[in-house]
Amino acid sequence: MNKKIIGYDAKRIVRNGTGLGSYGRTLINDLAPLMPDTNLRLYAPDAGRDDLRNQVELRDNVQFCYPNHLRFRLQRDWWRVKGVVKDLKADGVELYHGLSGELPSGLAAAGIPSVVTVHDLIFLRHPEFYPPIDVFFYKRKFYQTLREASRIIAISECTKRDILYYGDFPEDKIDLVYQSCSTRFSQSVSPSLIEEARRKYQLPQRYILNVGTVEVRKNILLGIQTMEKLPSDLHLVIVGRLTKYQKKLDAEIRRLGIGNRIHFLQGVPNDLLAAIYNQAEAFIYPSRYEGFGIPIIEAIQSGLPVVAATGSCLEEAGGPDCLYVGPDDVDGNAAAILSAIEHRQEMVVKSQHYVKRFENQDVASQILEVYNKV
Repeated sequence: MNKKIIGYDAKRIVRNGTGLGSYGRTLINDLAPLMPDTNLRLYAPDAGRDDLRNQVELRDNVQFCYPNHLRFRLQRDWWRVKGVVKDLKADGVELYHGLSGELPSGLAAAGIPSVVTVHDLIFLRHPEFYPPIDVFFYKRKFYQTLREASRIIAISECTKRDILYYGDFPEDKIDLVYQSCSTRFSQSVSPSLIEEARRKYQLPQRYILNVGTVEVRKNILLGIQTMEKLPSDLHLVIVGRLTKYQKKLDAEIRRLGIGNRIHFLQGVPNDLLAAIYNQAEAFIYPSRYEGFGIPIIEAIQSGLPVVAATGSCLEEAGGPDCLYVGPDDVDGNAAAILSAIEHRQEMVVKSQHYVKRFENQDVASQILEVYNKV
């Protein structure tokens, strides 16, 4: 890879605080030191958020690239969809990596080989979770990407199966590379941060934890319904952005009469999130469908036993020593949570060994192997 130039779609890197943004920032930070003689050029429609952009470590071989000559948002959006190809050619980019399941139109015709990471195809598998107009555009982007891509990286076996089911793409050109996960949640948390988190968010003495956007697909309704069957001193803390789904949850909480045991938190910074993980007794992730499930790994790294839903890729993320129940099984979920708390130490030790396969440098090395295939 000496003296090569690789381009990256960096829109999510500079705009998304979690999910796709975290994937891109972590990957660039891990790849850059492995390729000191390769220029990594990060193409974004604009500079985005300073706090997110600054999470990419400054190195001589990492450079952000913006279309500064474009004044209006529609111009910048069109640039990302197609116009960026002209800049890639002018900059001498020899390989382009779409980090969030998209590639610009005209890439293959311009003679620029490409890799695209596909995180999930939930919009095809479960279109009911999306507005119809979003499904329409996501489908168009997906099939356009299949026409442009030299190789595809699937972040789970589940996602790979979906690509093969919904798309006409050669299986031998799909590489399974599990999503990279930072090790920051494996680090010890200072007593001062633990106390700050407990005081700031008024955390209960005993609680189970869920982290993720509060939306229908994430299915935290199961967790709320389960609380009625758990000891009354055990609470549920839910960390994530709220959506209109909240109205349905509030109605169920009132029906069950457990309002004092359910706690919703938003906008939690990473250091305090680690402190919130640290004080929980177990972690639940009842999502109906995921492409991977990074919060499960964060929970395991933080020393928590995990109870997750069956039906997608969560067994891949958590491994054989977590517990899995149906996404509508309230009694099974309650029994699994109590079992996880009882057998916490045994579950966590085995699960922490399992999730080491997802930690930073090993994933970056696998991405390098894909680049070399192209």
